[in-house]
Amino acid sequence: MIRKPKSLDPYVLFLIALPGLLHFVVFKYIPIAGNVIAFQDYNLFQGFIHSKWVGLKHFIFMFDYPEFAMVFRNSLKLGLYSILFGFPAPLILALLLNEIRVSWFKRMTQTLLYLPHFLSWVIVGGIFTEILANGGTLNSLLSRFGYEPISFLTEPKYFLGILISSGIWKEVGWSTIIYLAALTGINPNLYEAAMVDGAGRWRQMWSITLPLLVPAIIVLLMLRIGNLLDANVEQVLFFLNPLVREVGEVFDTYVYRAGLTGGQYSYTTAIGIFKAVIGIVLVVSLNQFSKKTTGESIY
Repeated sequence: MIRKPKSLDPYVLFLIALPGLLHFVVFKYIPIAGNVIAFQDYNLFQGFIHSKWVGLKHFIFMFDYPEFAMVFRNSLKLGLYSILFGFPAPLILALLLNEIRVSWFKRMTQTLLYLPHFLSWVIVGGIFTEILANGGTLNSLLSRFGYEPISFLTEPKYFLGILISSGIWKEVGWSTIIYLAALTGINPNLYEAAMVDGAGRWRQMWSITLPLLVPAIIVLLMLRIGNLLDANVEQVLFFLNPLVREVGEVFDTYVYRAGLTGGQYSYTTAIGIFKAVIGIVLVVSLNQFSKKTTGESIY
């Protein structure tokens, strides 16, 4: 029996959506007005209205900052490597899970893969520290084979690898949810027709599964690229130390040091605006490119 729509249904739906809308208004849109301090010498005691206007002073200082190139390079490298290695990981995992035919084993595997997402970076960082420390599990294993201990946590060449691998381990299971949801929407008749034509599982994946996942892949890739210069500040701060600062200092950790602990609110707000502009340009440009080449876009 189909229920007839009632006149109050739109209002009920609006009330359901209201908490989410208020969250975005209060925590996303209203704070945008605070970006005005990037053009001021903001003083906590004088407020927005009475703080001195300085125009583009903080943006000029940002580009003249001696270590700006280093911070920008590190942020860009971390973002690119995260996309290169981290973005395909949940897609590959979702495809592998989709091939499991034993339902109880599939559910158990998914649950185990989701669990790291709910751990804080303090716990995850502690796990990786215990594994990678000089006297940790990995070095103990290497010593059994006659190798010298390696200082994974203090060698700059290992820092990016540790960040990316720990990030993948923590989030890959949770990130598969969207792909698994998209996989459930694929018409099973397509697979049956392919089997009749003699297509194996590998051919079905390349000819049916992946092409039908393209819209989801494009959307998620656009969103990921929009946050190219963003880093998980908790993750980076946990592994960051003076010995790896040359390769580990990114915009987010620099903003934390200079803004929150150093009180340079206007300067660090200018850095935030710079990151946002880069993200917007990347998303708009790649969205237009995707629309022309694949026909898929996010708007």
